[in-house]
Amino acid sequence: MANYYDDNKDIKFYLNNYDLSELVSLYEKNYEEAKKYDFAPENYNDAIENYKLSLNVLGKIAGEIIAENADSVDEEGARFNNGEVTYAKGTQINLEMLKKAGLNGVMLPREYFGLNFPALVYVMMIEIVSRADGSQMNFFGLQDIGETINEFGSEEQKHKYCTAFAKGESTGAMTLTEPDAGSDLQSVRTKAVWDEKENCYRLYGVKRFITNGNADISLVLARSEEGTTDARGLSMFVIERDETVQIRRIEEKLGIHGSPTCEMEFHGTKAELVGKKGYGLIKYVMSLMNGARLAVSAQALGISEEAFREAYAYAEEREQFGKSIINFPMVKRMLDDMKMELDGMRALLCNTAIAMDYKKIYEKEYASTGDRSIRKLYQHYNKLAGFLTPLSKFYLTEVGNKICYDSLQIHGGTGYMRDFKIQRLYRDIRITNIYEGTTQLQVVAAIGAVTSGLYFKFMEEALEKTERGLVDYVNKTKDLLNELKSLVELLKEESNHDKKEYYESDLIEITAIITIAIFMLKNAKYSEEKVQSAKRYIHERFPKARYLIERIKSQNI
Repeated sequence: MANYYDDNKDIKFYLNNYDLSELVSLYEKNYEEAKKYDFAPENYNDAIENYKLSLNVLGKIAGEIIAENADSVDEEGARFNNGEVTYAKGTQINLEMLKKAGLNGVMLPREYFGLNFPALVYVMMIEIVSRADGSQMNFFGLQDIGETINEFGSEEQKHKYCTAFAKGESTGAMTLTEPDAGSDLQSVRTKAVWDEKENCYRLYGVKRFITNGNADISLVLARSEEGTTDARGLSMFVIERDETVQIRRIEEKLGIHGSPTCEMEFHGTKAELVGKKGYGLIKYVMSLMNGARLAVSAQALGISEEAFREAYAYAEEREQFGKSIINFPMVKRMLDDMKMELDGMRALLCNTAIAMDYKKIYEKEYASTGDRSIRKLYQHYNKLAGFLTPLSKFYLTEVGNKICYDSLQIHGGTGYMRDFKIQRLYRDIRITNIYEGTTQLQVVAAIGAVTSGLYFKFMEEALEKTERGLVDYVNKTKDLLNELKSLVELLKEESNHDKKEYYESDLIEITAIITIAIFMLKNAKYSEEKVQSAKRYIHERFPKARYLIERIKSQNI
């Protein structure tokens, strides 16, 4: 029987080897929650076993149910009729199974019936679900909506909405994009008007490209300050769908057919303000988007993991010229390259999730205590997570697309046919480097840490924690990091701003390669397999980084 957690030793690696004792203790308030909740862990080992048990349950649901339904979900898709959206039969079964398993409130507090798991475990879960069906992740991954309400909402909103999400009683949507406000969210026009008679806000406007826009509960970005045209006039609202929310249509898409993408109209929809007025985009959406970008990174990893497995199995079975095609060096190299990249992608994702976890914990602790030493820790992890999150989405989604491309190539002409799963994976992954901020926007989000020098401080500290038995490889990484630092200093002297921006994507690619190498060297101290993986990554990817450095230098910079 298929189990998408149990069959993946590379996911298990992080729970089996990383020392997460400090992180888990902070999450569990030094295990004080065990006195209040019967199902809360009493110690570190108990917590890790809880994580593993939930991952195992999810792995079984993913392997035996979600994966089995994936092709029929892709064929049937979400349907639209008379203003209502109906999920594919397989999607409905998947949602019910996840509800019964109690896996809808992974990161929410136990007081709202959540599991109180860290983001590290959450991204593992998203990878598992996405490997089974990328479109199902678009329901599972919307748990970030509950997280946003938990972080910024009122106590009443938390108890009402977070509980509904955690129990699987309500579906959710993040309702941001408009026909003329895609990446440029400060141009949002949907209005929030105060209703004096009913003592509430009313929403008026149109939203487009809304994943699961037919949801029961939505977070909506709207303009609450009349006369404003920028981010300062935008606030965040929570709504419950009623007759004033009209679904105009759902999009016909290349992939992730099980997930409806809606165009919506609000006609005086009753809305509750979340947090403070004017903070909708500058604070709340940014927090929501960081969670969503981490989730999409994990989605890309899950889809590309399954693509690799499909390609490997096909290469072993397919015979040409009297032997299996896996024995042809060119094919074998493609598979080896995919496996190496998957290892690097997972290292970047998991370390990003850990940074997000510490940021979240210290932010709450500082808010409650005002301790200056805690504030310093929060600032460190806030900056680190703020850099690693766009870097993860930049790298994992682009490389994930390449893995699916190469996996279809290994299948040859048969991979282009609907009879084979790879064509679905190839279509499904294509959206990951577009939605929740395109690859190009991730460059904009990440570049500041590089040009300010903050990145080099982070990585120099991280290098101190790498495997000492690989001195040559650590030194090679230090050398490349210094080459990048020199290049950044050189670029600072360039007066042509457009010319500098032209090469920012190259800088972020170099940065990603170095960062992944450092995390893989960190992993190398735990097993010989990780040693070999780190060596191969440095051998294969550092020449590309140096080529990019030289290409920039050659442009008279």
